[in-house]
Amino acid sequence: MRVSILAIGKNRKGVFKDLYEFYATRIQWEIQLVEVEIRETLDWKKQRLNETKKLLSYVPEGSLIVILDESGKLLTSRALSGWITKQADNGAKDISFLIGGSRGLDLSAISSPSLMISLGRVTWPHLMIRGMIAEQLYRAQQILNNHPYHRD
Repeated sequence: MRVSILAIGKNRKGVFKDLYEFYATRIQWEIQLVEVEIRETLDWKKQRLNETKKLLSYVPEGSLIVILDESGKLLTSRALSGWITKQADNGAKDISFLIGGSRGLDLSAISSPSLMISLGRVTWPHLMIRGMIAEQLYRAQQILNNHPYHRD
């Protein structure tokens, strides 16, 4: 399975990049991080729409789309792992996780997401989310392998 993390903004260096790399290097699935920068406009709604459309242009054909949004479903790590397993068992080859910029994603531009999840009801810095979703992917992998990394 190939996993794409598509995110607005470049995470050039620092603790957020280190966190992402710490987990991404441990994931056995093929994983790619695509970071997209869009020139800012004065109209934040137009900016958010442009960012969302740009991210969607990087989604591999046939990929399942997972939106990361504070209004999404709150899943346990085991439930996310189960969802990934089910998708793989149904023949999914690609899963793309979309991370918006500071204004989020324009949900109206995404016609049929496979899943919309939240990493909590609080707002997280969008640069931190890359590392957090990488950790959850690593955790899902460990759950699937019956590794003791995850404890219920």
